[in-house]
Amino acid sequence: MKRRSLQPETPADSAEESLCRALLALRTVEEMRAFLHDLCTPAELEALVDRWRVVPYLLEGVSYREIHERTAVSITTIGRVARFLNQGSGGYLAAAARNIAPRRTARAAAGRRSRA
Repeated sequence: MKRRSLQPETPADSAEESLCRALLALRTVEEMRAFLHDLCTPAELEALVDRWRVVPYLLEGVSYREIHERTAVSITTIGRVARFLNQGSGGYLAAAARNIAPRRTARAAAGRRSRA
C-alpha cells in the first residue's frame, strides 16, 4: 500500500466505494473494457487478466503446474489467487458464480443440442 505524506481530500474508503459504484454503473463489456484500459496501465491490466484467467481452473481442481502450462501464469500468481479463493472476501467466488458457471452451462447445453 502506498504511503502518502499529504492528507487526501477524499477518505480512501469513500474513494473505494466511488470506484465500486463506477464499475457497477457500466453496462456493457465494451464500456468496462474502455474503463479498464483508461484506469489501468497495460501491466496492471495484464496482472488482472492473469489472475482472472486461472480462477476457472482452480475451481475445477486443476493442479498449479497444469494451470501454469495451460496459461503461462506464474505459480506464485496462481497460489495467490487460490489463497484468496479460499480465504478472501468472496469476490472471486461471486464473480465466478455469475460469469464462469453460467457460461459453461450454456456451452454444455449447446453441445448436447448439436449432438442430438
